This record gives sequence, structure tokens and C-alpha cells, in this order.
Amino acid sequence: MINISLMGAGRIGKMHAEIISAHSNVNLKYVYDINKDSALQVAEQNKAEIANSPEEAINTDKIDAILIASATPTHTQFITMGAKAGKAVFCEKPIDLDINKVNECMVAIKGIDIPLQIGFNRRFDNSHAKVQQARLKKEIGELEMLIITSRDPEPPGLEYLNAAGGFFRDTTIHDFDLSRFILGEDPIVQVSAFGDNLFDENAKQAGDFDTAMFVLKSKAGVLIHINNSRRAVYGYDQRVEAFGSKGMVISNNQTPTSVESYTDLRTSSKEPVLHFFIERYAQAYKDQFNHFIECINNNNKPKVTFEDGRSALIIANAAYESHKQKKTIEIIYE
Repeated sequence: MINISLMGAGRIGKMHAEIISAHSNVNLKYVYDINKDSALQVAEQNKAEIANSPEEAINTDKIDAILIASATPTHTQFITMGAKAGKAVFCEKPIDLDINKVNECMVAIKGIDIPLQIGFNRRFDNSHAKVQQARLKKEIGELEMLIITSRDPEPPGLEYLNAAGGFFRDTTIHDFDLSRFILGEDPIVQVSAFGDNLFDENAKQAGDFDTAMFVLKSKAGVLIHINNSRRAVYGYDQRVEAFGSKGMVISNNQTPTSVESYTDLRTSSKEPVLHFFIERYAQAYKDQFNHFIECINNNNKPKVTFEDGRSALIIANAAYESHKQKKTIEIIYE
């Protein structure tokens, strides 16, 4: 039985607590959150204990791993604490909003041999993964273009926006990582970014965007187009299209059922796409956690590494620089 401490009892923390508790070979031992009421609620719902400090949650022989779902500014601190305590570490994205803190954390944990996985859950979506496999197996020949559509059904509140670190680092960072996942060993080397505020007053007040578009280029010359919005009135819009010399593959949206309606008024009418990101990627969240547990049991390196989290942040930072300078930016990963 693997015992885990959960760091963070907010919306994502609650979801992870449920996934941990549902796993037959895992026990949620401790829950820590700076908000003790939130920690108590999650602990009681999942038959866990409350830890009164990060040290109590991490520096104990009673646990084998930590899952970090706390506020982003705490991530590097908890990663370092967990690694130095010899615990396996799962950390939600992003590692941090500041690349300097990420680099400091990288140095602090260098040489420590533990499973360390970053929470880019979209890599574990079966449909998106099938696109990646089609590229690897050259089912579509040589990849030439990659198009990712990622649109939220509605914008978040002002409090969230003020703490999230900006659209590119909070939302598009998933798409940057998904692009890297599908491209494989072919690194992204250029980005041109465009962002604007077209409808959301909260985003405008926070100095953030509600709409964005990106064109990126890989070292091999593959062109990547990413488009984002925070107002898809029809639901959570998640599509991936890979186009190659011998065809294309598409990962489409998901609906509650596959039923289509044909009447005298319309044809091929479907239900609205799934509305909430936790609902859309429910199985992917479970599969990424199962992978983490498998890595602990077999002492394997996770598929999504610290360097993956660092690289996605570097692309996001370059995208902000592109928007600021109004030009294409060369991406440097050093």
C-alpha cells in the first residue's frame, strides 16, 4: 500500500483526493492546506488525517509520496522538500510562474533519484495519445502541420485571474506541452503570439487576455497553430488535428453520448460537448495518476518530467515576449 500526502485542498486537490481514495493500492494519509477548513473537509470525505504544516505532511516515515495541488507559488518549495525527503513527487502544472525559481528547484533536486511527474494530464487522453502514436508510426507520413483548438466555455473570476499568472502560463501551457508531446524529439524553436481582450471585463481588469492565437515552428519545420478562447458557448472545445504527407488524424470533442439526431429541421445534430474540464478529462486524470503509481512501484521515470514542465514554461515566456515585441521569438531552452 502506497501512502500519500495531498498538498492543497482546493478544486483540483479535491478531485485528486477522490482519485487517490478510489485506487485500491493507495491510501490518502494526510491532507495539508493553508486553509484548515478546506483541509478538514477533504480529509473527512476521504478518511485521511490533517497535517498542520508542510513539514508534518512531507517529513514523515508514514508516507511514500506527495501530490502537490496547492497554490502555484508553493510548488517548487514542496517539490524540493519532497525530493530531499526521498518521496515520490507528483506536481500539478505549472512548476512555477518564474523560470528562475524553476531553475533553482532543478539545481536543488539534481541527482536525487525519485519518480517526479508533472501534471500535464492531456498527454494521457486516449484520443490525443492516438494522434501522437499516428505521428510516431508515420501513419500520416511526415508531419507537416499541427492544429490545436482549446477553448473554455466561460472565463474564470477576477480572483483566479489575479493569481493565475496570465493566460499563456495558465491555459495555453497545456497546449504548448501537448504540442511538444506530439512532436516528440522535434523541439519547438519559434513562436509568434497574439492575444487580446474582446469580451471579459475581469480579464481586462487583471491585465490578461480572453482570446489568443499562436503560430509556432519546430526545428524540422513543422508548423503549429494554437487557438484559445474563454467563451465557447457550446462547451469545452478540445480538438487536435495532425496533418502529414499521407493524410491526417483528428482528436475530436467529446459529448455525453454518441447519439446523432436527424429531423426535418436539421441533420447530424448532437448533444453539446462536455462543459467542464474535469469532466472532459476525467479518465485522463485517473490514467496519469495510475501511471505515477506504476512508476513508484517499478521505480521508473515518469512520462512527463520536470524538464517537460520547464520547457512548456519557457515557451509560454517566449510567447509573452513575442506579444510584447510584436515579432517572432526564437526559443532558447538553456
